[in-house]
Amino acid sequence: MKAVLGLGGNLGNREENMAAAVEGLEKLPKTRVLAMSNLYETAAFDVASPQPDYLNCCVLVETKLAPEELLERCLALETKLGRVRTEYHGARTVDIDLLLYEGCERATERLTVPHPRIRERAFVMTPLSDLFPGCAAGVFGFDFREAYQKADKGGVRLYK
Repeated sequence: MKAVLGLGGNLGNREENMAAAVEGLEKLPKTRVLAMSNLYETAAFDVASPQPDYLNCCVLVETKLAPEELLERCLALETKLGRVRTEYHGARTVDIDLLLYEGCERATERLTVPHPRIRERAFVMTPLSDLFPGCAAGVFGFDFREAYQKADKGGVRLYK
């Protein structure tokens, strides 16, 4: 199955943290990285206190892990890479969200797929559009063309 993961982080060496996260995803069992978007820089979003800017990207993987297991492995990777959860939307070394999973739509207490706020966040849709230039992720049955056209992408800057 294919899945799309959203990565972000704003603490430490952000570029190294993103590279380490992608490398960690490559090392997950039964999983391989197929493609990665460009890196984008954005101001912190929906936060209570001032934070440094984020780097964000999306990664397309092929995996034999079930959605919940993939999520658990991603959360463990976040911890391994120094993520500490102290506040809602707090600053972090790395955040890995399961955005889309082929053939899967579900909403449980632990996991909602597709991620419920993709269409609200230009910092997710912009790198996602790198992976799916027509803004339609066909294998996932996910179309975000209209939301992407309407989104304010002014604060999403290509990194380097």
